[in-house]
Amino acid sequence: MPKTSARLLSLLSLLQARRDWPGALLAERLGVSPRTVRRDVDRLRELGYPVAASKGPDGGYRLDAGTRLPPLLFDDGQAVALAVALRAAATTGAAIREDAVRALATVRQVMPARLRHRVDTLRVTTVEPSAARPHPSVDGALLMALSAAVHAGEVLRFDYASPPEGTARPPRRAEPHRLVSRGGRWYLVAFDLDRADWRVFRADRITPRSPTGPRFAPREVPGGDVAAFVTGRFRGADGSGEWPCRGEVILDLPAATVSRHAHDAVVEELGPGRCRLLLGSWSWTALAAGVGRFDAAVEVVGPQELKDAFAVLARRYARAAAGAPGG
Repeated sequence: MPKTSARLLSLLSLLQARRDWPGALLAERLGVSPRTVRRDVDRLRELGYPVAASKGPDGGYRLDAGTRLPPLLFDDGQAVALAVALRAAATTGAAIREDAVRALATVRQVMPARLRHRVDTLRVTTVEPSAARPHPSVDGALLMALSAAVHAGEVLRFDYASPPEGTARPPRRAEPHRLVSRGGRWYLVAFDLDRADWRVFRADRITPRSPTGPRFAPREVPGGDVAAFVTGRFRGADGSGEWPCRGEVILDLPAATVSRHAHDAVVEELGPGRCRLLLGSWSWTALAAGVGRFDAAVEVVGPQELKDAFAVLARRYARAAAGAPGG
């Protein structure tokens, strides 16, 4: 028979892995008598684990949620996954980063050496914005409130501060759909009831009002993919995740040189010192200007809108070089 401490850990692991356990099956898995299982369950309760019991011939045990956080048990994979998540949370724009750092230190302290080594080899680097425009932190309580409204499916009433003065606009009413983290900021994807359209709200500008509104029937975000929808909104697209303007050019530069600065564009090598570039942007003039950053001879393959945009920029830049006003 295993020692009591090891048996308690095995029992706790079983209770965490499955919602309901018949007492006889637990006894069989642990290799002990049902009476020993009952004693071990009592020991777990003394440690703070809320283990519920059901009586009768088919009676069993279930690990319920408690009023306080008892010691937790994780296998190796769960422990590493938890540490990775905490390390990533410590780099976000949320105000919980300090709590995440402290939680990571606590988890790491009780890890065996082999797991500590795996966690310590993980390095998460966050490129912070310039000091002049730091990402504002978001209070953890606000994130929890927004998440609760999403989960409950209740209309969210809130004040939304408008940049740059930070003044509040009239209260907004929206059906919250998903909380999203992007580029160090937190956003709420929601259907704006007053504007009858989907919106992406910055979480740090939201001040929820109480109480929340009535429950609503969930809508499907345009395109059915939240990540693609948010990406599309930032690109100025319709939510599909694709740029609204896409074009093709040939550059007198090696593909290897262009690839380092092409971001999500497609680069195809055509020969020594030449490559094909397919890229997108939110407007044709922005697309043409983006090609100009490569500082090389350009051949526009298409479409005609991109050629026209180059002509517009050529006239605009010529007037600027001559010191003439106007655009």
